[in-house]
Amino acid sequence: MPLDELSIIDRYFRPLAGEGAFALTDDAARLDVPREADLVVTTDMVAENVHFLAADPPDAIARKALRVNLSDLAAKGAAPLAYVISIGISASTDGAWLAAFAQGLKEDQQRFGIGLLGGDTIFVDEALVVSITAFGTAPKGRMVHRSGGCPGDVLFVSGEIGAGAAGLALLKREQGEWDSLPQERKDALTRRYRVPEPRTALAPALAACASAAMDISDGLVGDCDKLTTASGCSAVIDAERVPLPEGIAGEDAALLARLLTSGDDYEILAAVPPGRAARFMEEARWAGVTVTEIGRLTEGATPPQVLFRGKVLALKSRAWVHGQGERS
Repeated sequence: MPLDELSIIDRYFRPLAGEGAFALTDDAARLDVPREADLVVTTDMVAENVHFLAADPPDAIARKALRVNLSDLAAKGAAPLAYVISIGISASTDGAWLAAFAQGLKEDQQRFGIGLLGGDTIFVDEALVVSITAFGTAPKGRMVHRSGGCPGDVLFVSGEIGAGAAGLALLKREQGEWDSLPQERKDALTRRYRVPEPRTALAPALAACASAAMDISDGLVGDCDKLTTASGCSAVIDAERVPLPEGIAGEDAALLARLLTSGDDYEILAAVPPGRAARFMEEARWAGVTVTEIGRLTEGATPPQVLFRGKVLALKSRAWVHGQGERS
């Protein structure tokens, strides 16, 4: 039996409905927010052949669509609460694909404590597009902005930088340093591209300690540009301190530049006043999230400098920008 909008909602999305969704039987949902919290809202979409490959597993596509939004919430010091989803699919999409997609959402809802409030489903002739708007809560008045950084603040990143770029390169069979890695490392990199790891556990440490923060979706360097512009300052990044994926040495300047600017990492870049740096590192350790000091904010309005072996690292571009090419 052919699937239509109503049957898709009934079979695959209604079982995911969370509190306040009225079992997806109404035109809108209700969201209750604790009095001592602020509501934080973010939205991101992912598109076939831009953020994921057509052959990627449907559960991985679902998880990536949700997790890129949870990464934004985490960077604001917010805990996930609920989300809405809009999806444009081909009329040829079958029930098995949709079941796997819904299962990916279900498993991540359980992991991250977030519920579906509603959304929209349409049929399109072009590539698959998924748009999610996520809602979270931050302590009252403590949402972390891009704009709070000051010269002298310490720059930290979570996790590893460049795993997304390396994973995509492997999936596209591009030659590079990753070719010599053992198969389990290659598999880990491709999984990381397909299913990023939002640092939700780091949100309380960011709310308590960071002066500014944002998630790294378009490349470390370009996203640092955005943070410093919003904060009215500049920065220096020590490229040799940036944590790279295990097995990738980062000794080649061109490769290093690519890893620092390609995006798809969904890690967190945070500026922390020096007096709070030790506390931030300790709270990150308690949360089970590795953070690394990579530089500092500085005076000035020029783009941040990236230093490698004492010299400015040559960059062909500073970030991924939509409209200037396709990731995949």
